[in-house]
Amino acid sequence: MAETCRLYYITDRTAFPGDESTRRHRLLDKIAEATLAGVDYIQLREKDLSTRDLESLAREAIQKIQKLRTENQELRTALLINSRTDIALATQADGVHLPANDVSPEKVRTAWKKCGAGAPARQFSPLNPQISVSCHSPEEVTQAAADGANLALFAPVFEKKDTTPAGLEALRQACRAKIPVFALGGITLQNAESCLQAGAAGIAAIRLFQENDIAQVVRALHKC
Repeated sequence: MAETCRLYYITDRTAFPGDESTRRHRLLDKIAEATLAGVDYIQLREKDLSTRDLESLAREAIQKIQKLRTENQELRTALLINSRTDIALATQADGVHLPANDVSPEKVRTAWKKCGAGAPARQFSPLNPQISVSCHSPEEVTQAAADGANLALFAPVFEKKDTTPAGLEALRQACRAKIPVFALGGITLQNAESCLQAGAAGIAAIRLFQENDIAQVVRALHKC
């Protein structure tokens, strides 16, 4: 079992009630809440947005996180942009999340390095991006590690609509890879410990964080 459970919040503003402006503000508040609570990673996963709107939202999210980091240097939350390396670079995000069958982590790192020194996007963005990869089998996790990913999201462990759960034994096998593996899919406070006992380095979730008081969730998971 991992010594400390690492946490990964995946956003979904469409789950909030209200119009687009209200959902956007609710999401930004939730991102701030997650940062203050010590969540390790936040994946901005608003796939329905246009490039312009996603970039705008990412900039606002990063401004909130950076302000909180300035006020408390112990905060270490990293913001990853789903799939869009270009937006991650343009907004000075900490890295990207790559869905299954997306480009390889190696290509992301090459693109990151090609954003020349002195360019506005590279003035503050990290030289080495954090890259997570969606994986659905132990073999995919092994490949992600070989391709240079920093961590893998293994799903679905317990549930996903119209998809057969992988289960704890497959998660246990996936955790033998040489990168941290985060359990995703139907994770609750009741079953999270079983994922950590299977070898997961952490827990990734949408609803677990977004529908609850994040500070309370973090405290509970850190006790697992």
